Amino acid sequence: MNNIVDGKLKPKEIIEKMNGESLDIVKENVLKLKEIFPEVFCEDKIDFKKLEEVLGEYTDDSDERYRFEWHGKSKAIKIAQTPSRGTLRPCKEESKNWDSTENLYIEGDNLEVLKLLQKSYQGKVKMIYIDPPYNTGNDFIYPDDYSDNIENYLRITGQKDDDGNKISSNSEDGGRYHTNWLNMVYPRLRLAKNLLMDDGVIFISIDDNEIDNLKKIFNGIMGENNFLACIIWERAFAPINTKKHFSESHDYVLVYAKNKEQLICNGIPRSEETDSRYLNPDNDSRGPWTSGDLSVGPIVENKVYEIITPSGRKVLPPSGYCWRLTRERFEEFVQDNRIWFGEKGDNVPRIKRFKAEVKNGITPMTIWKYTDVGHSQEAKQKLKDLFDGKAFFDYPKPVELIKRMLQIYSYSDSCVLDFFSGSSTTAHAVMQLNAEDKGNRKFIMVQLPEECDEKSEAFKAGYKNICEIGKERIRRAGDKIVEENKDKEGIEDLDIGFKVFKLDTSNIKPWNPDYDNIEMTLEDSIDNFVPDRTQEDIVYEIMLKYGIDLTYPVKIREADGKKIFSIGFGALLVCLDDDITLEAVNEIVKLKEELNPETCRVVFKDNGFKTDSVKTNAVEILKRNDVKDIMSI
Repeated sequence: MNNIVDGKLKPKEIIEKMNGESLDIVKENVLKLKEIFPEVFCEDKIDFKKLEEVLGEYTDDSDERYRFEWHGKSKAIKIAQTPSRGTLRPCKEESKNWDSTENLYIEGDNLEVLKLLQKSYQGKVKMIYIDPPYNTGNDFIYPDDYSDNIENYLRITGQKDDDGNKISSNSEDGGRYHTNWLNMVYPRLRLAKNLLMDDGVIFISIDDNEIDNLKKIFNGIMGENNFLACIIWERAFAPINTKKHFSESHDYVLVYAKNKEQLICNGIPRSEETDSRYLNPDNDSRGPWTSGDLSVGPIVENKVYEIITPSGRKVLPPSGYCWRLTRERFEEFVQDNRIWFGEKGDNVPRIKRFKAEVKNGITPMTIWKYTDVGHSQEAKQKLKDLFDGKAFFDYPKPVELIKRMLQIYSYSDSCVLDFFSGSSTTAHAVMQLNAEDKGNRKFIMVQLPEECDEKSEAFKAGYKNICEIGKERIRRAGDKIVEENKDKEGIEDLDIGFKVFKLDTSNIKPWNPDYDNIEMTLEDSIDNFVPDRTQEDIVYEIMLKYGIDLTYPVKIREADGKKIFSIGFGALLVCLDDDITLEAVNEIVKLKEELNPETCRVVFKDNGFKTDSVKTNAVEILKRNDVKDIMSI
């Protein structure tokens, strides 16, 4: 009972204490604003009149400017800004290659998961791809709860409400068909933007039901100037003749940059067929080249002139055309051996284009044909083959489709996020491309454990929810990729593993005083961890609160018989045991010196010290040894 003096909580904590909430985004943004405009703050409150004066001409108080509004938008913004009281609990038994993998599979409501990832992954994700519900009237639209979304999630993942009624799809009969969808997707996109690198990009699949609304939402969140493309993907190769008017054969993929000016397009890798067009018949020292037409239309007067070939033939541009170059520029190209007259020197001149001087990738176009990136039926069949002939998804996305997105904008070591991961096509595509180009891209998959219908093939095959299928798909796809590339150098280093985490309430009990029985409340606060939680559960919650990557190595050491968790080679040391002595604290100091991290943080269990005197002296010992950041939980 060293946390209570004379029946009351001690007024001052020796060590600052962590709470059970995720990053407070509003608070963070207010602090940033205070750094930029300190003069607009008065007693830690914003003086908006003063802020308007400071911003001057950059403010707009017009009531007539265009806004995209809908019922519930304000609440959707609040939901995005409300910190989560959840955590992500490690699940080693469902993971693959836990100790070595840098990939994550997170099971839970993506709204809460995105909140929990804000500190650890802010500005670290290069590419996001999502395939959200299309709002066709049959989609499961998750009903967020502003008051307590974690409890709501735990209740609803069984797809039953408090009265035991089935959660219905977002039917048009509901009267708020578009509104429900907008309120679902808006806060998730706001949170996702924070995770993108400054040169990050987001792709999102959608169809005609919500393409217009989605683009308006994106323009508001990402900025109209960061719009890159609306890709048309040819998802079907044959018409459905039962359709009354038109058989839809395409989906859209909207593409936005975090900051268009910083984004670099790799292009689509050149195929062997494309590269085979580059030859070197004249043994040019600049290497292989191909040639292009020298004529162009319409006519420009100073570009119409007679050219005499090396063989003496006189050549004029075709009727209605001119040459691409002025005479002076043409002569410069001839001197630089950039004009090709054919092997005998009597052909119509052409411009040489050297392979070494063109971009490595081909600039992507906005129509993606199924012959290049696959179609829905092909994707369904390939997934069926992976699961021994069983079909679990009707319309999975092709691996080639996601792979093309990765080729255009990802780097070899990029982090890729999909928070509507479904059948885990994105994870499959990441592993496939890594195998092809020896990359080390990492994936983060997030999926709600939506239950499989008891009549479905998936349920009959033993899969209770979509997450179980997604995880198994990654396992099987990874093994298949390694087998297919077994003769490739370095294939044994391919990361085909993933760490599984599951969303749950915080491991830390919330302070909820019961004024009718304050003594019991105080007694309960002595052990402030939720029962049945492991020390590893708590360690990963601490990592999230400190903004540490969940794939960082976690090693267990001992100090005077106490378990010490070393994260990131000593960057964070955590001891959650009871009866901590000064001997244990001195051992922690030795461990810090051995590991020699640039900076070191130490976290203890709040009531873990043997006495208050030990707690006070422990802080002094650690501070003397250059540990400035000491916290309790």
